[in-house]
Amino acid sequence: MSAGRKDKRPFNSSPRGGPSKFQRKPPMNKPKEVVLQPHPRFKGVFLSRGKEETLATKNLTPGLSVYGEKRILAGPDDAKVEYRAWNPFRSKLAAGILGGLENIHIVPGAKVLYLGAASGTSVSHVSDLVGPEGVVYAVEFSHRSGRDLLSLAKKRPNIVPIIEDARLPQRYRMLVPIVDVIFADVAQPDQARIVGLNAKYFLKEKGGVVISIKANCIDSVKAPAEVFANEVNILRKLEIKPKEQATLEPYERDHAIVVGIYRDSK
Repeated sequence: MSAGRKDKRPFNSSPRGGPSKFQRKPPMNKPKEVVLQPHPRFKGVFLSRGKEETLATKNLTPGLSVYGEKRILAGPDDAKVEYRAWNPFRSKLAAGILGGLENIHIVPGAKVLYLGAASGTSVSHVSDLVGPEGVVYAVEFSHRSGRDLLSLAKKRPNIVPIIEDARLPQRYRMLVPIVDVIFADVAQPDQARIVGLNAKYFLKEKGGVVISIKANCIDSVKAPAEVFANEVNILRKLEIKPKEQATLEPYERDHAIVVGIYRDSK
């Protein structure tokens, strides 16, 4: 008689024939079907209204999520379209939209210079928003985050990853043309100066500027409201005319987002 196992059941099965409790099941991230409607102010942004208002963008790469976000199916049965939930706790731009901004200047077909791209969480939604006719020039200094950004760009052809220091735009001037809008989230004490310098190189006249300001990164002693006011004054000196400002509460503490126009003579 063989000394082997008498029980001929597979190692990954239970005595009742089902899967073993120790067998891992693959993660499920199936798109949910909901009703979406275009955002009344922002082209390319959509709203899902339920217990709370949820933002979404049309997925440029259907079937793929970027950071574990929910995927959403909407539309008639014979023409379903996939969208991605846009989490304001993971994206300052989404937080600004929910905070009441009137214009972010990022629209389908736009050329966007994104300073402080990090791993590409928010960049991926800007990629959705501008669509296949637009381009996102994503600048990130950290090589660790840059690896994730490069990986993302392989799946999204409208993202141009630039692993460089946003304080030195002359290093990537051959990669970036004149753009329609600059979005900045670089969290540096001289952030306004960095934005102004990049605007001088790349932003068209009357182009949009959207800048996320973290008060503690600029001055940890002054009150946030005073820091924001000082940054707005610096932007004015850099020929960026502030048009609106919104707090990012409750999604980010002591943050504000400022939207302006470059070289606007009005």
